[in-house]
Amino acid sequence: MNMTTPDAATAKRPFFKHRKTCPFTGPRASAIDWKDVKLLGRYISERGKIVPSRITAVSMKKQRELTKAIKRARFMALLPYVRTEWDGSSPR
Repeated sequence: MNMTTPDAATAKRPFFKHRKTCPFTGPRASAIDWKDVKLLGRYISERGKIVPSRITAVSMKKQRELTKAIKRARFMALLPYVRTEWDGSSPR
């Protein structure tokens, strides 16, 4: 059996995906800034948690910078610590 054919490689790993690249590395990458709430909001879940790098494909170094920026923005009251789900049925 010849393993150099493309059919054999796809049969071996049918769900192979290409690795994502870090969105903060490269020549046209945006800088991580704690004042950029729109950018930081993309890396926070709907409950207010920081999304892990295995999902966002951010490198370890940039994930640490991103975490510091999110925490700093939370401290400066630009981002919420927790986002609560409110359906409007019960008064607060």
